[in-house]
Amino acid sequence: MTGAPALGIVVAFLAGLLSFLSPCVLPLVPSYLGFITGMTAGEMTDRRRYALLHALAFVLGFTLIFLLLGAGASTLGRGLKLHHEWLERFGGVLLIIFGIISLGVIDLPWLRADTRVHLDRKPLGFLGSFLVGIAFGAGWTPCIGPVLGGILSLASAQDSLHRGLVLLGAYSAGLAIPFLVAAWALDAFLAWFQRFRRWLPWVQRVAGGLLILAGVLLVTGEFSRMSGWLQAFTPEFLQRWL
Repeated sequence: MTGAPALGIVVAFLAGLLSFLSPCVLPLVPSYLGFITGMTAGEMTDRRRYALLHALAFVLGFTLIFLLLGAGASTLGRGLKLHHEWLERFGGVLLIIFGIISLGVIDLPWLRADTRVHLDRKPLGFLGSFLVGIAFGAGWTPCIGPVLGGILSLASAQDSLHRGLVLLGAYSAGLAIPFLVAAWALDAFLAWFQRFRRWLPWVQRVAGGLLILAGVLLVTGEFSRMSGWLQAFTPEFLQRWL
């Protein structure tokens, strides 16, 4: 996917955001925050900076796992670069399949299996929050599994390890930023959640539609063309970095 990072980053970031909004992540955000900080909602409101630092350690933990997964997918893709065009199409097919799974058309029980590490007592301090983040990234598959699998398929079609890592970094950012916002303003987050919860069933459908759209664009070769068009709107310093 030479010269096509821009659209991939947008797709990956939106996928991360939709993972945060998924029915089995969003409702548990207050519980996770309470677990890693050891504080009640009222205490977190009074000690925002402390809660934010624990949340930051948590998101760094799952970001590390996602980057390692992205590095593995990109390395595999680079090893098959002689068949890059077919690999890109295969990645598109996988995206479509993961999108269909997210829509609930296909039910694969092993993707819904809860493989989280259940920690009855979190290790003390910020290191404990970091380790819980690693456990979250390594084992939370019931909702984000199909979406994460789609982004890994996208990463495997990249022509460099760097771009694969950027994609998984964008995915992690989409999942991490709202989590950090919730840690900083938990009271406002809880009020917003009460209004948003009726839309939760649509989150998986939107995520599935996004993956299917990206997959179709990959299979037809339009993904690179659209990315090239978006590249013209990307600041020059970002283009050099990407």
